[in-house]
Amino acid sequence: MSSAIGEFNPPERLLLGPGPSNIDPRILQVMGRTLVSHFDPEFFKIMDETTSLLQYAFQTANSLTLPISGTGTAGMEAAIYNAIEPGDRVLVCVAGYFSDRICQMVQRCSGELIRVDTEWGHAVDPGQVEAALKTSKVKVVALVHAETSTGMLQPLPEISRLVHDHGALFLVDTVTSLGGCPLKVDDWQLDVVYSGSQKCLNCPPGLAPITLSPQAEKALDARKHPVQSWYLDLTQIRHYWDSQRAYHHTLPITLNYAMREALRLVQEEGLEARWQRHQHNHQALMAGLQAMGLQPFAQAGYRLPSLNTVRVPEGISDAKVRGRLLQDYSIEIGGGLGKVKGQIWRIGLMGCNSTRKTVLTFLTALEAVLRVEGYALSTGAAWAAAEEVYGTAR
Repeated sequence: MSSAIGEFNPPERLLLGPGPSNIDPRILQVMGRTLVSHFDPEFFKIMDETTSLLQYAFQTANSLTLPISGTGTAGMEAAIYNAIEPGDRVLVCVAGYFSDRICQMVQRCSGELIRVDTEWGHAVDPGQVEAALKTSKVKVVALVHAETSTGMLQPLPEISRLVHDHGALFLVDTVTSLGGCPLKVDDWQLDVVYSGSQKCLNCPPGLAPITLSPQAEKALDARKHPVQSWYLDLTQIRHYWDSQRAYHHTLPITLNYAMREALRLVQEEGLEARWQRHQHNHQALMAGLQAMGLQPFAQAGYRLPSLNTVRVPEGISDAKVRGRLLQDYSIEIGGGLGKVKGQIWRIGLMGCNSTRKTVLTFLTALEAVLRVEGYALSTGAAWAAAEEVYGTAR
């Protein structure tokens, strides 16, 4: 017989990778509160409040706004499978690992895929999108707003105008942008938008906020085929969240507690202030990294404040640096995915992790690790560059 398994005590980590991020203490606290049923009247109140708070975070009045039970990838599938039927033409702007994943899902639900490919780390060219739209009549255009694999923040308003000029729906991935940078669903006329709980909202993985415009909901109602996934079928799930309370599945109760509290934190801080905080800390971090001689990967003017990318210096081992940061400093950062594997580092500053203390702590640790690995740099240069952004001398 095997011996008894002991208690698990996970190590304290500073999670500065592409997600998950550290969980805000207030969110952890509410997750430990008494469990109620998914049909308890008190839980229905939580559902209604969560919808209202999500509408604020998304900056939308869409009635179909709710958290899907599943990770951000479930949100991606929910968006695609509800918006697309077999034979629908779908144009996907491909500029990274996750936009390529959208392409795979379009094909899995028998959509007719049209790709507009952009070099990773660069902004999608609206001219290319317009040219493709003139060539083919499409139902949906899909784009990743904040590409987690590259640190790119793609421009939405101009592309949205082109999409609607050609009578299509605009489907947008905001997994790493919701709560971390400007996102205005109604003003920018975004039709199907999904996100994830574990990034800038600082919740555990497991929920995927989604919102559909009235136009997208009308298209949903006009479907000729059932949604490919029963579990992610919004024609049914929406009636679980509206006044009908029609049972669909057992919601993850404590994760919904967490989502409500996370969104309360967003509301208390205010979106504008939250966006500015992320941008300020991003600028300080990038100044420090560049002072070390590290080169940004994402195109200037389109860099994502919640996920920062730099090239791994020549002669330095990506894996060794990340390993030393984790082992010696208990700091996690991400490596590259797909075609940039081993070539870039991905450094998240999401939600409660986007602070001056975090930036300076990380820069100090990375400087020490790089020096051990034989990378020549000036002591304290990164700290000084970051402090200059913050407006103080060391």
